[in-house]
Amino acid sequence: MISILIPTYNCNALPLAEILEQQALKSGIVFELICVDDGSFSEHNKKNQQINSLTNSKFIETIKNVGSKANRQRMAKIAQYEWLLFVDADSKPKSAEYLTLYINEVNASHNAIFGGFAYADKLLDDNKTLRYTFGKQREEVDANIRNKNPYKVTISANFLIKKSIFLKINNQKTINIYGLDYLFSSQLKEYNIKVKHINNEVYHLGLDGNDKFLEKTRNAVKALHYIYASGKISTHNISLLRAYMILKSIGLKNPTSWLFKKFEQKIKINLTGVNPDLFLFDLYRLGYLCTF
Repeated sequence: MISILIPTYNCNALPLAEILEQQALKSGIVFELICVDDGSFSEHNKKNQQINSLTNSKFIETIKNVGSKANRQRMAKIAQYEWLLFVDADSKPKSAEYLTLYINEVNASHNAIFGGFAYADKLLDDNKTLRYTFGKQREEVDANIRNKNPYKVTISANFLIKKSIFLKINNQKTINIYGLDYLFSSQLKEYNIKVKHINNEVYHLGLDGNDKFLEKTRNAVKALHYIYASGKISTHNISLLRAYMILKSIGLKNPTSWLFKKFEQKIKINLTGVNPDLFLFDLYRLGYLCTF
């Protein structure tokens, strides 16, 4: 028995819901599918309403935007089954056996299973080079590599987890801010949750343009500083935060902030170009973190 949960915001989730419904029916498993729009009031919700006509499925359109973390918590509380499969609306399973591959893991000793991310072999839009390059090099990682450091690449857009575990680690009160995946990964480690990675990817379809992705990156860095400064992280595998703490401890935080402000625009020229350099992207994130 499994609850398939599709959090969405201003996105047509119907194609994904139809794929997952068909795979669930083919597998013969007892399931439910729940899609919740987090208060976007989007035109896409006219299509999303059709999810209600699918087998054991429902679409809920909320009137208040509470943020990704709180929306997932809301969905988990609604879900009736022991295992929760979270899949972001702007994705598509890579395998026709996607759901079966997850179902085969539910009797294992692990409490959370991450399937991973995949990207198309070729990018057709030069305005999305940064998100695509980052995804290809940092997120499209084989399960054998991910399992060597299980809390490092934990992509919350595609994972299976026990309901009791998720409700336990995700209930910490936070502000409504983008980028709290940093907190979720650290909580998995803090609570010593048994994590397994498998090669069961979804394609990430909703790539942001370069400027939009940089904006989201800055918001994610703000979120990281928030959870660090508020003491919400006690153990983690976040390389960016480790580098920041080293600079802070040796008195280089402020000089790094100054350098970031001086060279920010030049770095952005590269990051929004055809061949973005991820080393510069890392420096951009670290420099921006040092400004707080």
